[in-house]
Amino acid sequence: MRIGLYVGQAPSTEEALDEARVAAEAGLDSVFFSQVFEWDALTLTALAGQRAPGIELGTAVVQTYPRHPIALATQALTVQAVTGNRLTLGIGPSHAPIIENGFGLSYDRPARHIREYLSALTPLLRGEAVDHRGETLRATARLTVPGATAPPVLISALGPVMLRIAGESADGTVTVWATPRTIAEHVRPRIEEAAAAAGRGAPRVVAGVHACVTTDPEGVRRAIAAAVGPASELPSYRALLDRQGMSGVHETVLAGDEETVAAGIRAFAEAGATDLLVGRVGDATEQSRTLDLLSALRRR
Repeated sequence: MRIGLYVGQAPSTEEALDEARVAAEAGLDSVFFSQVFEWDALTLTALAGQRAPGIELGTAVVQTYPRHPIALATQALTVQAVTGNRLTLGIGPSHAPIIENGFGLSYDRPARHIREYLSALTPLLRGEAVDHRGETLRATARLTVPGATAPPVLISALGPVMLRIAGESADGTVTVWATPRTIAEHVRPRIEEAAAAAGRGAPRVVAGVHACVTTDPEGVRRAIAAAVGPASELPSYRALLDRQGMSGVHETVLAGDEETVAAGIRAFAEAGATDLLVGRVGDATEQSRTLDLLSALRRR
């Protein structure tokens, strides 16, 4: 299992970018940036490429509804060109409260939206001519970005329909708040079955988790609950947490001593995750201990 860093929040863009350098120096495989109402993930990814030679650079995830696929494909291919083709493009429809209340757009039938979006996006990324005229989306273009190749595309998918789409039409999925058991029993079987039926290769299952090597695991979980607890009530996350018998996202955090956190990380590998993206939380000392553990595990 590949191990990388997930950057969801940081005091500044400079510190967010420094996570790429940290990941590379620690011998990790990747760094992925989130996208909500803070920075632009693809811009950060392009800049991070200058600080972190050799590692994979990704987004987890760019929201699709506010971005036309031609605009997103243009930006993604530009990032590819300036980073030596190291981008993995994670995309997703986000959540109804964010899209409808924040952007003022309809969140009607997100699965249909993603199917149509991929029908335009993936051939555009390959440099093919597209003339897509769907129920919700029109796109007519052909893109040429010298030096760029098509990046892998991951879909944020937790429910059965979205997992099927990810298997049929993308290169895999990227999850958050999902436990190893959910990966093993729900995510991996569904996406692998869909990919096989579509004649595609084995999909990536990229799992995101927050982790902290600490002497105060409950204190860390309380801090996560205070920082991102409202995410627990977003419909797709609420359904996931209910499936896992959890009250909130803070319960998914891996926290404890090195042995405890290492066991939690190994559980994701045993569940069939191909990649683990770790969001480091806690104070500076705790984050340093967590990074040392990740580096040691990756070298084994």
